[in-house]
This record gives sequence, C-alpha cells and structure tokens, in this order.
Amino acid sequence: MPSLPEHDPDDPVENAVISRLTGNWHRRAMVKRPEPDLDELFEPARPDYPEGLVPFREHPTYRALDPDTKARMLGWGWVAFNKHIMDTEQHVVNPTFALVIEDTFDTGLDMDMLTTAMTQAMLDEQYHTLMHLNASSVMRRRRGWRMPETALPLGHKAARLRQRMARSEEGWQRDLSALAFATVAEISINSYLDLIAEDDEIQPINKVTATMHNRDEYCHSSIADEIAKAVYHRLGPAQRALFREAMVDGLEAFAANNFPTWHRIVDLVGVEGGHEMLREVEHDTSTKRLLSDFSGLHKFCSELDILEELTFDWSTVTIEGQ
Repeated sequence: MPSLPEHDPDDPVENAVISRLTGNWHRRAMVKRPEPDLDELFEPARPDYPEGLVPFREHPTYRALDPDTKARMLGWGWVAFNKHIMDTEQHVVNPTFALVIEDTFDTGLDMDMLTTAMTQAMLDEQYHTLMHLNASSVMRRRRGWRMPETALPLGHKAARLRQRMARSEEGWQRDLSALAFATVAEISINSYLDLIAEDDEIQPINKVTATMHNRDEYCHSSIADEIAKAVYHRLGPAQRALFREAMVDGLEAFAANNFPTWHRIVDLVGVEGGHEMLREVEHDTSTKRLLSDFSGLHKFCSELDILEELTFDWSTVTIEGQ
C-alpha cells in the first residue's frame, strides 16, 4: 500500500479528498464501500480556475464574453490544468522512474534502496493522478458540464518530450531526454502546483488538491535531484551536452502557456474570434510565462555547475534571492 498524501484529518475538505481517493482505489474490491460526498463541499459561486492564469485575460475578445462563457472557459482551464499534470505523471515521470529501476542510467547508487524509492514514488504519482481526476469530476458533476479530458490534446510538456524522442536516433538520446524532462518536472512541480495552492479565491476542493499533491512532491523533487546529479557525473562529453540541451528544452516547455490546449478550448466553448485572440497573445513578446518561479531548477543547475552552459534566459523567470 503506497503512503497516502499528507493531510489534515481535521480539515473537512482535505479529509474528504483523501477518503474519496482511497474509496476509488479500492472500488473493485469494496463495491459497496460508502464514499464521502465531495460534492457537498463544492461552492458553486467560486471560480474553478484562477482567471489570473488565463494568458488572454486582458484581450478585448475575452473581456467581452458573457459571464457564463467565461465560467465555462475557467472550467475547461481547471480540467486542462489537471490533465497536464496527469499527462506529465503518466508520460514523463513514471516512465523515467521505470528506466531508473531498470538501471538504465547506471547511477552508481544502491539499487535496492533506489528501486524501493522509485517504486514508492511511482505509486504516489498514481494517487496524484487520481486526486486530480477526482477534482475535475466533482466540478463536472456540480456544474452539469460535460468536459472530458479526452477532448483535450496531450499536455504540451508530455507532447514536447514525445517530439524530442521521435527525432532521436539512438536509445541513449531518448533515455537522457526523458531523464532531463522528468528532472525538470519533479523540481518545478511545486511551483506549478503553487499557482493553484496559493489562490484563496478558487474552489476549495481545487486548492486542497494542489496543496496535498504539493506536500508529496517536496520529497520527490529531492530524489529526482540526486538521481540526475549522480547520472550526469558519470556521463561522457556528448551525453552531457545532450542532457543540457534537453534540460533547456524542458525548461522552456514547463514555463510556457499551453496554447495548443487553449486553441482546442475556444473551439469547444465556441468563442467567436478565439483563435485570432490566441494567435495575437501567443506572439506578443510581453506575454508572461505561465510558470515563473524557477528557484529550484536554478539551484539544481548551479549545483551541477551547468548554468553557464545552458542557453536558457534566466532573466525571464523568478529566482528566489535574486
């Protein structure tokens, strides 16, 4: 049994999220097990997703939308946020952890201890995936909106890695690309989750889901950090160069707004002029990145002594203490 995400049993929302999580996990074996009613904790008057994270929130086309259409856009924004996390867990992180368990990278670390840590982390990631799936499901039920994850494209972080791997000629290139992306994902996920966890205006269930996921990831980020460092120190020049290049690709992917998904959402909602709006915002150099706090990744790259060798513009992101 994997450890459940850390939670406060006295907090009704946190307790309900965890109870629903364990209820879903054992559903096949315990069909009649009663589940907590997360729906009763839903607050319809609150937005599902922070409008401040919508990259086109200041565009006249969006500002002219009626309240119901804006609410639907934010509902899809929440589904997309959860899907991006689930896609990252399932298509970036867990496959890379599996490679570590197979000793693909020759880390030099104790394999018994490493295998246990990686297996535990993979089980944790499955819980996280279910948490975010549950959070989207509650919103859909309470709003009465049919907003299936399958209507959206693969999260752009996972899609970017898939594109890299398709272009790679050698297996070691694919493996190191996966390791670089998973390292960026695990070290940056806390900042990504903070975008929701630190917002007091949105749906409490959504905030709590991000908060509890965040607690687990502080442990995972330290594990990913140590594995990547151990691997990098044992690589040859060509392998190190590819890892650094993949790191930059990963940094860009994890900082970016997900415009391919927003293009799909404006179709699903039926926003007239939506694609033109997105193209204008996407090509506006003043448009801010979705993820700006890269303190953890900057520290990782500094400790690995590769900052000067990366072509990433650190001046475009926030670094704690600078």
